[in-house]
Amino acid sequence: MAELKLCLRQDNTETTITVNQDEFTIGRLPECDLYLPSGGVSRYHARFLRTGAGIWTIEDMGSKNGTRLNESPVTTPQPVHQGDVIWLGDISLVVLLVDSPQPQITELEPLAKGTTIFRNVKELQQQWIQADDWGNDVSNKEKAIARLKDLVEIAKGLSAAESIEEIFSQVQEVVFRYLKSIERLALLVDVSGSGKLELLNAATINLSQQPELAESESWISRSICQKVFADKVAIQTADAQMDSRFEGEQSILIKGIRTAIAVPLWDENKVVGVLYADAQLSSSHWSSAGEEDLSFFSTLANLVASTVQRWLLTQKLKNEEAIRHRLERYHSPAVVQQMISVGVLQDGRLPPTEREISILFADIVGFTALSERLTPAQIAKLLNGLFEEMLQEVFAFGGTLDKYIGDCIMAFFGAPEPQADHADRAVAAAKGMLARLEHLNANKTLLEPLQLRIAINSGKAVIGDVGSSQRVDYTALGATINLASRMEAICPPGGCVLSEATYAILAQKQGLEEMGEYRFKGIDRPILVYQTK
Repeated sequence: MAELKLCLRQDNTETTITVNQDEFTIGRLPECDLYLPSGGVSRYHARFLRTGAGIWTIEDMGSKNGTRLNESPVTTPQPVHQGDVIWLGDISLVVLLVDSPQPQITELEPLAKGTTIFRNVKELQQQWIQADDWGNDVSNKEKAIARLKDLVEIAKGLSAAESIEEIFSQVQEVVFRYLKSIERLALLVDVSGSGKLELLNAATINLSQQPELAESESWISRSICQKVFADKVAIQTADAQMDSRFEGEQSILIKGIRTAIAVPLWDENKVVGVLYADAQLSSSHWSSAGEEDLSFFSTLANLVASTVQRWLLTQKLKNEEAIRHRLERYHSPAVVQQMISVGVLQDGRLPPTEREISILFADIVGFTALSERLTPAQIAKLLNGLFEEMLQEVFAFGGTLDKYIGDCIMAFFGAPEPQADHADRAVAAAKGMLARLEHLNANKTLLEPLQLRIAINSGKAVIGDVGSSQRVDYTALGATINLASRMEAICPPGGCVLSEATYAILAQKQGLEEMGEYRFKGIDRPILVYQTK
């Protein structure tokens, strides 16, 4: 029957606790078998139980912060095995079963400070490629030759890889074959180019932990990765817990990271990411012969960097094309090109911004009666033909299509790019729409002769992408828009009305006349309205 011992890691120290009873409680209260006075630990947090078959299990006792077994939440009693890590808040316990054949952490000898290697990546790659550095050991030469062959093969495969999954799959196979001292592997990439590393893929030799590993990056040492990324250095440590250079690095201490290796994805022009691997057991192999593994890992990362760089460029082109396609529904091509070139987009979105704009509503006169006479297919054809023609006038004056609301066109001027003359543009577009429609009716281009009512108002509005993660609309919001939509009702058929706010800022007031003051729902004062002659 296995005897249970627990290796407690807290405050950069390790303490071994021997469990002498079949039930062993852990919590913040002194009466618990293991007293842990920490803010992240509940009064009665968890307990170990030995079953009748001699199997040890861990059970959460309704703790506030929960109990995790190898990063998985413990919701029911779970059996524990040699080397498992139990997390209670920010405190970890490593399971040691005395009769287990696997190595016990408490019996490992402390490793010297020199077990951590910092190297310039370019020097490492040159060093590993030179055969003289392999020494006279035939086995070392054979191993190096085998690795070179693998690198040649992986270079061929990477050149054809089109996805991150394909890239990582090839890297994972080679890494786990040669670097026996690691348990987990991760690929982190600066996707946005902002210096922020994102976890794109991960793998572990323990397949049962694979789903959780890929979903969360909490197990990765950000301290090591950021230094590798920022300083363009390769880092390898045989026991980070025993190295004074990592003192104060909480991500290393809390996560119990011992063996770790990280190299930049660098193609001699730019660092695009980090290839990271680690284990929770220290490696005596790396304390004496780790330089060769670090050099190999760095050379491999160099091959991966070029492929990742190509993938990033492909993604950027795809994203820009998708963004361009979406934006061209709202903006003229010239505006779209300017928006992309100056980089006003954030994560493919236009952030909501307050702007001074002129909003235009154009509505078909008598559309309800028209719908009674025509079939749905005829209505759709009629609207498509009209909208296509009217949008040309909106785009001609630098306007933006907000949306189609049934038979109504909603457009605005003055955003996303500021336009000091947005009111003049809106009025000019309205006149152009009325003139174009008159021409279409004269030539009987449409299924039916149509008339429009157009209303324009100016003022402040919030402009930007609004919606959920599933659907986003680029739109204008605010009281300015509400008034313009209500003004349509007083517009004569085939005419255009505009508010006093729009009239006041027009540079060209010719061809306009005063209609009088009107009251509108939701507006507490009369509005002076003008119309085109």
